[in-house]
Order: sequence, then structure tokens, then C-alpha cells
Amino acid sequence: MEVDRRRSFLGHVKNAMPANPLAPRGPHRRHPKMLPDGARARLRETVNAARDRLVVDWLADGGLRIGELCGLHLVDLHLRENAACGECRTPHLHVCHRPGNSNRAEAKTKHPWQVERGTVTGGLIKRVSPAMMHAYFEYITTEYPRGTGHGMLLVQLHGADAGQPWAPVGARRMLGRAGKRAGLGLVKPHAFRHTFTSAVLDAADGNTLIARDAGGWASAAMVDDVYGHVDIHDPVFDAALRTVWGESK
Repeated sequence: MEVDRRRSFLGHVKNAMPANPLAPRGPHRRHPKMLPDGARARLRETVNAARDRLVVDWLADGGLRIGELCGLHLVDLHLRENAACGECRTPHLHVCHRPGNSNRAEAKTKHPWQVERGTVTGGLIKRVSPAMMHAYFEYITTEYPRGTGHGMLLVQLHGADAGQPWAPVGARRMLGRAGKRAGLGLVKPHAFRHTFTSAVLDAADGNTLIARDAGGWASAAMVDDVYGHVDIHDPVFDAALRTVWGESK
């Protein structure tokens, strides 16, 4: 009886309960496939090389797949207004399917492309943001080695293979290590693409055609099926539920 009375008393005075062991841990994510909130800034602060900051910015703003990014050649980058290709007035890049890349990086999309008088045309054209431009010039002017004959954008920075093309597995490992150091858990390259596409959908008021072209997706229906989810914490979503429940605003 005495034990029962003590338990009853403790039940009334206890003002905190143990955390639910099944509750999600770590930074808040709008969706399990997306980056945690603030991940981009924290990753940029954590990585040590200009090349790695380029990877973060280009994945975040370009919506690129990791194979597309690691497979880029310098000639694919048209980072000025009114480039010679004549296919996009603003700074952009051409994602070209090259199955023979020495680092085994290969674009998933297989749009026709060619080189005309030294200028790449065709492929999948993607716009380049000011942050991507800044990261590129920082990397090229401080870390990119001179005299490389392969012409690829991303290279290894250390070791016996310094200057050689950087493989996608190396970029994945770098992001994984950086994510853990930044307290974000395991960061995967595709999370950037999911976050990018979801952000474009939000900014375009759900226009899947814009999101399709911005992310280089095969169809708008695929964008809607894969990325057309709602943030359960969104005020509009919350207000809609409360209206259905008959709650006052």
C-alpha cells in the first residue's frame, strides 16, 4: 500500500516525461528525403575545400544528380550572358551523357549533344545561379590544377591521384562525412535534388512543368508523384485541417 501511495504521489508531481524513443531525432526535415533545415549553410561551414563548397552549392541550386555533377567537363559550362551556343541567354551548363568518362560518372539523361567549332550544344541545359558562379570561380582560381589534360570539372585534391577526375563515390563520402561533422546525420546527394525540386514547386505555386524543366525530369507527372508532397507544418495545410475539424481560426 505504501508503495502504491508513493507511485500515485509521484504521478501527480512529475512535470516531465522521458522522450519517446521512437520519435524522430536530429534536425527537422520537411520530408524524410529532403535535407534538414539549414543544412546547406552548415555544410558549407563544415567542409574544408573550395571544391567541396562548389559541390554543396551546385547540388543545392542546380538540382543536379551526383553523376551529372561529377561528369561535367569545363567545356560544358557557359557561365556568361549570351554564350556562343545560342541556346540560353543567361549563364548555364550542358549536362551531356558521356559513358566513357574515366571517373565513371555518367549523366542519367541522354539528350543529344555535340561540339560545334569548340562549343557544346544540346544536352540537358540547366541555369546557373550567382552562388554557383561564385563557388566555381573560387574553386578554379584556388584549387584547380594547371595542365590537366582530361578537362573535367571536379578533380581529386590530395594523394597520388591528385588532379585526376573525382569519382561520384568520393563526392558521396565527402558529403556523408561533412553531414555527420555538422550534426546533420548522413547526407546523401539526392536529398539536394529533392529539396531543390520541392522548393521550385513551392515557388512556382505547384506548377509541375516549371519544376520538371528546372530539375531535368522526364515528365511533370513524375514530379507530381515523387515531389508533390505537402509540409504538414505549413500554415495553409494547418488551416485547412482546422477548418475541416470545425475549429475557429
